[in-house]
Amino acid sequence: MEDKRILFVSSEVVPYLAENEVSSMSYDVPKMVNDQGGQIRIFMPRYGNINERRHQLHEVIRLSGMNLVVNDLDMPLIIKVASIPKERIQVYFIDNDEYFKRKATFADEEGVLYPDNDERAIFFAKGVVETVKKLNWVPDIIHVHGWMAALLPIYMKHFYKDEALFENTKIVSSIYSQSFDESLNPELINKIKFDGIPLTAISELENPNYENIIKTSINHSDAVIIASESLSDNLTKFITSSGKPFLNFAPKDKFAEIYTNFYKNEVL
Repeated sequence: MEDKRILFVSSEVVPYLAENEVSSMSYDVPKMVNDQGGQIRIFMPRYGNINERRHQLHEVIRLSGMNLVVNDLDMPLIIKVASIPKERIQVYFIDNDEYFKRKATFADEEGVLYPDNDERAIFFAKGVVETVKKLNWVPDIIHVHGWMAALLPIYMKHFYKDEALFENTKIVSSIYSQSFDESLNPELINKIKFDGIPLTAISELENPNYENIIKTSINHSDAVIIASESLSDNLTKFITSSGKPFLNFAPKDKFAEIYTNFYKNEVL
């Protein structure tokens, strides 16, 4: 993977949030590429439960300051950055006080999903792309992890389809087992349509539950990785019949070689 550029976009990343399937792989895969001489960038939301002082986050003034439109509202974008200790890996954090200041990730103290998770996901997707444009950094691959990042493939294939910077960029989505049971705000589909994305491309989001969000994301990806051993039969069948190059689940002790070969042979 030497000199290849891979942009990792994730809902969660260790060590900034607790360890789980998504956060662990969102650290392990970039580290693998970095160790092989690849160039990487990692983006994640700056949730309010991330300790900025402990992890030494600081705002990047030259990247902050623009407004992103979400459902006809101008929302200020703040970019922060930190380095993973000992790894020389930079992580960029997409921040906005309205969406990310609260002291939890996806749900309140009662475990109820935040009603604006749909807008948070749209803001995150746009924030990542706009920041990469400002960096003028051209990724060979964008690798997406976790449902909060799952709208990015949709926006890349429609809203940003004419961006010359990403003309040759491929999108890989890692698919994980279901992480919430409810549905997001039913207005999600209309908020995405507001950005000129055709209904025919997002019709499954009429019911924005976990499975439909992931299916829509898969439809807009160039390749797919099954990242959970316990993925539902429905999603597994959807992936295997999608016509996309896909990689079956690889255990943690073997993923490095398998992922590298998949990048090289099926994506690049």
